[in-house]
This record gives sequence, C-alpha cells and structure tokens, in this order.
Amino acid sequence: MTLSQAGYRRLRLVMPWLVACALVLLWQAGCVLFAVPTNILPAPSAIGAALVRFGPLIAEEAAHTLVATLVGFVVAAGLGLLTGAAIGASGLVYSGVYGLLVAFNAVPKVALVPVFVVWFGIGKMPAILTAFSLSFFPVVVAVATALATIEPEVNDVLRSLGATRLQILIKIGMPRSLPFYLASLKVAVTLAFVGAITSETVASNNGIGAMMIAAASDFNVALVFAAVVVVGALGVVMYALFGLAEARLTFWARRGGE
Repeated sequence: MTLSQAGYRRLRLVMPWLVACALVLLWQAGCVLFAVPTNILPAPSAIGAALVRFGPLIAEEAAHTLVATLVGFVVAAGLGLLTGAAIGASGLVYSGVYGLLVAFNAVPKVALVPVFVVWFGIGKMPAILTAFSLSFFPVVVAVATALATIEPEVNDVLRSLGATRLQILIKIGMPRSLPFYLASLKVAVTLAFVGAITSETVASNNGIGAMMIAAASDFNVALVFAAVVVVGALGVVMYALFGLAEARLTFWARRGGE
C-alpha cells in the first residue's frame, strides 16, 4: 500500500518530530536503566526541569547571544553580498582578493577572540566580530560562484545587444545569484550562532556561552544541556525562517516551480 501525495507530505512534516521524540525516549530510558549520574549526562526530564527552573535566566542570556549573533550576521550578509559580487564580476578582484579570503577563513576563529578582546575589551563586540567572521565567507563564496558561472553565451548575446557589464550584473547576475545567496544565509546564520557563543565562552560576562561556562564550573550539567537545547532551537528557527524566505523568493528557480 502506497501513501498518497498528501499523506507523504504530511509524513515528511512530522518525521523530524517523530525522530526527535524517539531519541528523547531512548535517552531517558538509557539514563534511567543505567543510573547515569546527572552530573555526567542528565536525562531529558532533568534538562526540562532546568529549563523551567532557570527559564528567566536562560531567556535573558539568550537575548544577549541573539543580539550579537544577528548584528554580526546582518553585517556579514551585507558585506558578503557586495564582496561576492565584486569577486564574481571581476577576474582581477578574484585574483587579488579570493586567496586572502580563503586564508582568513582557514584561521580558527577562536584564535581571533583574544585579538578582539585586546582591541575592544570583554563584552559584546568580540562576539559580534566572531559571528561576522564565521558567517562572512559562505556568503561571499555563494554569490561569487553564482556570478562567475554565468554562461558565456548569455554574456556574448547581451554584449552584442549593447548591454554594459554593469547592466548584465544588475539584470542577469544578481537575480541569478539570489537563490545561491539565500541558501548561503541559511548556513551563515547557524555559523553566526557558533561564533557568538564561542566568543562568549572566552571573553564575555553575558550570553549563553558565558552562562554555560559558569554552569559547568558549578557542575550544573543539566543547565548546560538546557542552554544547548535553547541554542539549538534558536538555530533551527532562524534556519527555518531563511528557508521559508528562500522558498517564497526563489520559487521560480526550483524545478517544476515548487
């Protein structure tokens, strides 16, 4: 017996929840059956209790992290679009800049946090800069690749019709790069979370990262896992929002118009 198309779509919608619930139940059963100490691996019930108990604190610290993440991400999205457009549209810019960007991306971002602290002190700015540095490169690569792979025949035809390079970039290149750009934002926003939290664990008195370090030093592992759950939920929500924007804005680029 095969599922109808509507039934298959509904099943796809609930599958993530079914898998998540199954994993939580297995986790809970394993902790109970093997009597795992809470300070080693808390059961989901203990994590839920920590979420309820420390809810206001987690929400306050998550707000600090979210602000730093979004500021760094928005700057990376804007500068990444401009930089990617310049690299993809010009062979000279590509030759001069792309290698440097690759080298910068290869540097572990946690190694940059002490430098940011020296420049700006402990606080929100290192988290913003770390979020920016992690989310910038995927955006640049996506936009540059989209523009650099425009079919030569399209360029030739448009140039023969009198179009300038700027007109080709605006009329053809930027619309063509939109699906790549929006797809890269889904990746970049999750990386921005990683960057902000990494910085907060090293150089901040506020934010989810700082709270996790403080909780770990007190052996409050349930609170650490509760913070991880909140961060994961925020990342999923942001990813889903940009996925929805991608589906709404670039439906024309999908096969079959879906």
